[in-house]
Amino acid sequence: MDYTCSDMIKKLQKKYALSEQGAKDLIKGCLACVLQNLSLMFPVGLLYYLVSDLMNGGVPGGKIPFYVAGCVVCIGLILLTTFFQYNATYFATYKESGIRRITLAEHLRKIPLSFFGKKDLADLTSTIMADCTFLEQSFSHFIPELAGSIISTILISIGLLFTDWRMALAALWVLPVAFAIVGFSAKIQENLNQKAMDVKMACADGIQECIETVRDLKANNAEQAYLKGLEKKIRAVEHRSILNEFGLAAFVVSASLVLKLGIATVALVGVVLLMQGSLSVLTFFMFLLVVSRLYDPLQGALQNLAAVISTRTNIARMNEILDHPIQQGSDRLSNQGYDIVFDHVGFAYNTGETVLKDVSFTAKQGEVTALVGPSGGGKTTVSRLAARFWDINRGKITVGGMDVSRIDPETLLSLYSIVFQDVTLFDNTILENIRIGNKDATDEQVIAAAKLANVDEFAKKLPDGWHTNIGENGCELSGGERQRISIARAFLKNAPIILLDEATASLDVENETLIQTALSRLIADKTVLVIAHRMRTVAGADKIVVLSDGTVAEEGSPKDLEEKNGVYAHMVKLQTESQNWKLA
Repeated sequence: MDYTCSDMIKKLQKKYALSEQGAKDLIKGCLACVLQNLSLMFPVGLLYYLVSDLMNGGVPGGKIPFYVAGCVVCIGLILLTTFFQYNATYFATYKESGIRRITLAEHLRKIPLSFFGKKDLADLTSTIMADCTFLEQSFSHFIPELAGSIISTILISIGLLFTDWRMALAALWVLPVAFAIVGFSAKIQENLNQKAMDVKMACADGIQECIETVRDLKANNAEQAYLKGLEKKIRAVEHRSILNEFGLAAFVVSASLVLKLGIATVALVGVVLLMQGSLSVLTFFMFLLVVSRLYDPLQGALQNLAAVISTRTNIARMNEILDHPIQQGSDRLSNQGYDIVFDHVGFAYNTGETVLKDVSFTAKQGEVTALVGPSGGGKTTVSRLAARFWDINRGKITVGGMDVSRIDPETLLSLYSIVFQDVTLFDNTILENIRIGNKDATDEQVIAAAKLANVDEFAKKLPDGWHTNIGENGCELSGGERQRISIARAFLKNAPIILLDEATASLDVENETLIQTALSRLIADKTVLVIAHRMRTVAGADKIVVLSDGTVAEEGSPKDLEEKNGVYAHMVKLQTESQNWKLA
């Protein structure tokens, strides 16, 4: 029995993307709906006895207290079961909805970055917010009531069969037909829902893209052309929504009409049996009462069945996240030093694109190792693999002799300070944006790190100084100022390994000089891995690793590589020539 219950809970967890407690609450909710539906049949039974007494000459005086007490009991049962049903469905659902959102967010936090390469922000946001909201409604209104209606109908049907099987068949034949109609529509509805979801995502992506690229659209006089395309996407959403509703209504209405036929067949069969003298008037009356009450929750159940079918699309999107393998590992570091070693590393993205074929090199502690090479050679990929943003396909990466694939990514990242080319800032003050590097740092420690990164040069000119709100993604700051905040974070974190990903790219000469000065302070006595396109940026590196076509083409000091007259020397020559370029 225990195994059966446990197995059922696991199936519910998988089927409806629930937590263990959520699956248990769903079972409780279904039982609560059954009890509520059954409690609504008690007044029917009480009315049956009342009519029986009236047909036999009136209600005896001694039975009046019985009927009064019966009314009180019926009202009490209905109120009690309704309260129980509310707590077991609505209240439990909202708790589960919060757990579901947190679970999705936690799972996303541990999923490799390769997953996000196939997803966009609108899609993930829709899954966490819109899909969860829809399932919130499903688990509070649809699924428990559907299950409750089906179970209570079965129980009542058994009672009717024992009372009079002929009348029961007349009443119940419509049930399998009605459910078969809606069930037959499952595939059609799933297809309609998927198409509706696809056009909604396309529309959301279009709106987001329009907002993000409005400057470029204006600069190229492309607003009208783009908005025409966006309007088509919006019209497609409207069209799909109408088709969806029509498809749903067609099957549900058809099933509801079939249910109405049940009342007609009960009346017809009842009249025939009365004329034959094989059915009492009282039994006929009782069946009419029960059937009229029986079909009400079933009509709602049919609509709910259609809604439950439509939830499959939303649940599939959630399960895509929940079923994706997460990065796991030990939360204890066992490294001896901070040398980063790539040993015959191969890597390919999920798309099948092979980026690294056979990469081997060592970035030694206390040295600056620069990664250079043509675009698409795998420079950024190497840095991401070193920090375990992705997991390699073959080979081995170690930090101080410790295999990074066996270490929890968050634990591993405690060893790294990373300065990206594209800085991400938050709609908060300068101090709080820097404090991300160490959430426990005091204001004095934050300001000290900021000064090392030359942030104080512009911070003191702002209206509120260090407490100035810099807007969404630092929109109030220049590119150089944003980059200096990123470097200040790295100073504050003070990790033993530094990854610099094009930290000075796209900056003017003055900002580049300031940032290079800050970086020189940052990298002292640490393991440093630098990615750069500008050869002058890495001229002072201890070692240069040239990546080309997914392999290490050259490796050595800048002087040695220039003397080899290979790929590195060629890149230096080309950039030197480009510096001498001028307008005709």
